[in-house]
Amino acid sequence: MMIPIIIRHKVNDYTSWKTEFDAFAETRKSSGEKSYRILHPSTDPNDLVLLFEWESTEKAETFLRSPELKAAMERAGVAEEPQVEFFKQVDFGKV
Repeated sequence: MMIPIIIRHKVNDYTSWKTEFDAFAETRKSSGEKSYRILHPSTDPNDLVLLFEWESTEKAETFLRSPELKAAMERAGVAEEPQVEFFKQVDFGKV
């Protein structure tokens, strides 16, 4: 079962952040990330909500503590400490 994670933080500039995010894709994938969605309020493109699915809690926690991620976040212009929450999926459907 995939582990849903929601991360929220502000960035200095979405376009610059997205370039670094995309460049880091292989590292994220090899660390256990399976999918992502990027959201932001219609009023602020630099206030990001990231929805991820990971292979396991352990892999996600290891990745989130990694110096490689910290360096990538600095390069990307993450402007504040991310808020990270792990979830358990209880239902899914389409109507």
